[in-house]
Amino acid sequence: MYNKSIKRILNFFDKLEDKVRGAFSHYPIVYAIVGGIGTVLFWRGVWHMADFVSVSYIIPHDPSITINLPSFVDGAASFVAGLCLLLITGLFVATFIGDHIIVSGLRKEKKLAEKTEEEVQKEESIVKQVHDELHSLSESLEKVQKKLDERSKFGK
Repeated sequence: MYNKSIKRILNFFDKLEDKVRGAFSHYPIVYAIVGGIGTVLFWRGVWHMADFVSVSYIIPHDPSITINLPSFVDGAASFVAGLCLLLITGLFVATFIGDHIIVSGLRKEKKLAEKTEEEVQKEESIVKQVHDELHSLSESLEKVQKKLDERSKFGK
């Protein structure tokens, strides 16, 4: 039962994210503004909570410190608001991790720093081979297009 409730909640938010992303995709500038606001609120919350913890628990109380720190609740509110905006718009993972890292993890690829020179050269050679094949196909398609154009001229 507990597992099903969590799945339902996650499914609800996944569908909500899809709807929000779909709506925002028609308005990229608004999407960028909302994403920017979410990112700034997220990091503001992290910053303020870190300041609060630092002054309250790490640095010994010094009466000469005149910094006016917001309360922990203010930082937490900014953090949660930013996190919600980023999660609902689908930008949280894209902003902080990126699609490339996720895809390479799913493919179980090594990080570039972990690859040997030989592996990198092998990948480069494969990319070059694919590029050459695409170029060849493009030339073939151009020839076919020219022949079709010539036939359509004679057919008229």
